[in-house]
Amino acid sequence: MYADDLASQRAGATIEDVEPGRAVAHMSVTRDMINGHDICHGGYVFLLADTAFAFACNTYGTPTVAESCDIVFVRAARLGDELTAVATERTRYGRSGIYDVTVTCGDEVIAEFRGKSRELRKSSEG
Repeated sequence: MYADDLASQRAGATIEDVEPGRAVAHMSVTRDMINGHDICHGGYVFLLADTAFAFACNTYGTPTVAESCDIVFVRAARLGDELTAVATERTRYGRSGIYDVTVTCGDEVIAEFRGKSRELRKSSEG
């Protein structure tokens, strides 16, 4: 999946430690990610959390996408920060799932993200 994920690759997000319902992603905050307030644009923090979420919910063999997501920015990320996003499955039911992602820089929480996933129907199901 990562080989086809150009958005995450171009943002410098990397994936590690993928297992059923869980994934860890990393990203360094670069100059290109800094906004007019001299902090990391929230869209990049969201991208990192969403990337970890995507890899965690796609560990069961059925293509799965985000149905909805929200994020709470707890602290600003800054140039040079090394961010880590840990996605953890909370529950799966039917074709849906709920995942929590915590984005950190060292011991500091940067953001808390919650995503609801939805498995895509197989083409033979109509």
